[in-house]
Amino acid sequence: MSTSPDFAVSVLLIAYRASDTIVAAIDAALAQTVPCEIIVSDDCSPDDTFAVAQRHLAGYAGPHRVSVRQCAQNCGVSAHLSELFALAQGRIFVIMAGDDLARPQRVAATLAAFDANPDVYALGSVVDEIDLQGRPLRQGVRHMPAQFGLDYFVRAGKLVTLLGASLALRREVFERFGPLRGSAEDNILTVRAALLGRGLCLDQALIDYRQNPEGLGSWLFARHDETPQRFRRRYERTVRMYRDVADDIEAAITRLPELSPPRRALAQRVVRLYRIEADARSAILDRPRREWLGPIWRGLREPGLRRKSAERALKLLLPRRWFGLRG
Repeated sequence: MSTSPDFAVSVLLIAYRASDTIVAAIDAALAQTVPCEIIVSDDCSPDDTFAVAQRHLAGYAGPHRVSVRQCAQNCGVSAHLSELFALAQGRIFVIMAGDDLARPQRVAATLAAFDANPDVYALGSVVDEIDLQGRPLRQGVRHMPAQFGLDYFVRAGKLVTLLGASLALRREVFERFGPLRGSAEDNILTVRAALLGRGLCLDQALIDYRQNPEGLGSWLFARHDETPQRFRRRYERTVRMYRDVADDIEAAITRLPELSPPRRALAQRVVRLYRIEADARSAILDRPRREWLGPIWRGLREPGLRRKSAERALKLLLPRRWFGLRG
């Protein structure tokens, strides 16, 4: 495989059970117009994703520095990325997924945006969605505003961040804070970046984002679960995710003694939003209705959570069985 020193960008192509799509994802990475370090990494898949990637890249001699690796055991996305962040050499990390397709200009557009905005620490883009066979679905899907900072999360009250499959970041987002805690890599990395500066969501679609019913997002939100336990599963998973994010960002704040008092206050409010949402969902699942009142009241005091908290207050009037819960 080719070797070359000092690439500005490290492409981290992560895969799990992607034997049917990994070749196309690799070819999309190799088609980038800027020479990169490309690390193709399989998260100890039970299928032959790793072997397919190895065969496809055997003898590669193009402009990129390419390597193929496999985790010793299945890590999950956050731990997998933490391993790769520690290995990568670039000053910019571009995350790609083994079931998506990066456009050839993705790295070039990403690098240009970072170079033009030294206070930006993470960016993503709108995406064009495709189905499992690569057929187009929705175009220009946006998950975040064009630019944002900590104040956006406090004001909007949305626990939605840059899409992990479209995410790129400066290496400082990892180096300043260390390995990711928990499973919500896109939330954690986006908010960490906002602690350091601000973020962007580019208007140009830079990936074809495959809608996979077996993907992490579908699993987390039980999107294809039609069983009576769907509501409970979704809430249990999001409770765990929100607490993981709160723990990670709370730890990150302690690593930034230089954070100004106003920005520190905003960061602490972001942590509070995640904890309120976790506590509210946990209470709905398992606690007597009178114990829903604490998280609801705390949410009503946060402008970004007022509407959602008011809706929860209305749920106090509805039978729990309507949500697939007992009692």
